[in-house]
Amino acid sequence: MELKVTTLEGKEAGSVQLSDTIFGLEPRQDIIARCVQWQLNKRQAGTHKAKGRAEIWRTGKKMYKQKGTGGARHGSARVPQFRGGGRAFGPVVRSHATDLPKKVRALALKHALSAKAKDGDLVVIDKAALEAAKTKALLGHFSGLGLTNALIIDGAELNNGFAAAARNIPNMDVLPIQGINVYDILRRQKLVLTKAAIDALEARFK
Repeated sequence: MELKVTTLEGKEAGSVQLSDTIFGLEPRQDIIARCVQWQLNKRQAGTHKAKGRAEIWRTGKKMYKQKGTGGARHGSARVPQFRGGGRAFGPVVRSHATDLPKKVRALALKHALSAKAKDGDLVVIDKAALEAAKTKALLGHFSGLGLTNALIIDGAELNNGFAAAARNIPNMDVLPIQGINVYDILRRQKLVLTKAAIDALEARFK
């Protein structure tokens, strides 16, 4: 697959040949969905907590005598049926993370990249660099490229000026190649890759 390479200013900068084993697959929604669910499960904090009856600070004395009251038989006031008592089977601090094999994760990333390429939402630029960290200037470049909602993936090191300028722009994310993931690719309309990012991806999946 061959795509044109443009500069931030919108000028042509040649073309690049994309590997069909990474960008030319027929996207499988089931594999992509499994990876997205794995990511969302993994990032859940799991810090929710409710007190059980053993954790309630209240007397354990029997509420009233066993017989002769005409009421139900009750013991401790810490039990769940009373106001202020412990909760039965309440949430506890735990990890929500699930397992997903590395090969499935790698395959899901390929399918996500292939889905963007198939839909025509993949843009290749020569480099993501700005001399001065000016958000207004970067907005002008994005407008010229038709980018309003995009994920930009650069090489191993981000350009400080570009990253700082993009930080204040809504619906625009900038990540190094190490941070590329299925969820962020899908949540943005366009995927913008630099030539350095493409080289790193091909080296990763070689």
